[in-house]
Amino acid sequence: MITVCVDAMGGDESPEVVCEGIALALEADDDLKVLVAGNEEVVKPFCETHERAEALITTEVIGMGEHPADAVRKKKDSSIVRACAAVRAGEAQGFFSAGSTGAIFAAATMGVGRTRGIKRPCLAMPLPGIGGHQTVFMDLGANADVRPEMIVQFAQMGAAYARVTLGVEDPRVGLLSNGEEETKGSEMALAFHEALKQADCGFVGNAEGTDILLGDFDVIVTDGFTGNIALKTLEGTAKFILLALKDAIATSTRGKAGALLLKPALKNVQRMLSGDDYGGAILLGLKAPVLIGHGATSAQAVAAGTAACAAAIRGGLVDKVSQTLAERAQ
Repeated sequence: MITVCVDAMGGDESPEVVCEGIALALEADDDLKVLVAGNEEVVKPFCETHERAEALITTEVIGMGEHPADAVRKKKDSSIVRACAAVRAGEAQGFFSAGSTGAIFAAATMGVGRTRGIKRPCLAMPLPGIGGHQTVFMDLGANADVRPEMIVQFAQMGAAYARVTLGVEDPRVGLLSNGEEETKGSEMALAFHEALKQADCGFVGNAEGTDILLGDFDVIVTDGFTGNIALKTLEGTAKFILLALKDAIATSTRGKAGALLLKPALKNVQRMLSGDDYGGAILLGLKAPVLIGHGATSAQAVAAGTAACAAAIRGGLVDKVSQTLAERAQ
């Protein structure tokens, strides 16, 4: 039986929503145990009424608006910090939270620890494409400022992740830029391009914004500042289309009938872009799987995140990615 630690206090929703998601995950997986990190009044009653749920009682919570590094240093008994310590101590083999991305990144880097040779972990998530194609997009916000050697490691980890999770034998890696020509881009993008050209990572050239969902790249890399903006833009666009269609058909009886037919499909597209189906984004470059969900995550998304973390543990994802990186470095 494997153990996943879940942060009951993370996210914009109430801890009760997170606990509901944990219950769904436990119900779906008989070989799963969950270490539930959070305040006593939340986790103790839940764990007393659910088999294979164990309480990790904490007294502090890191809020979304707090400075991540400062909060991690000051709030040693927060659910995020204690959860990462539990993974390091072997009490759990992975961690899922919908809390502050910055705080999880800082706590996991220090608490769980980086894979040997990795300069900075990065946040990655498969995004949907046409015809079932998926593209691993990274960094989604863990590292706002990135050096060329770091972007190379992101590409190598992304390619390894695509091999392990998507079954792509020779991943095509692209660099997000404002044009496919190698002369396009800022000075930073040009430096990234040159470093990727010299590396063994499957780099095939620049990718434009339209390639994130419509291209044939298997991995697209960028810095965390740009990647986070791009991801939020995609999510916002999906929500806008749903709202715009809703407004457009509100005055038409025929439109309302059509909306009922289209709504499930449009909602499905929005859900795919949210990452809930994949359980959120994974921090690559750590010694154990750490997954981060959206702040406004649902019970179903918590269940998916817990399940995805369990799958990464069972599949030996961390070891396989590390092994692939070592082989590429030889």
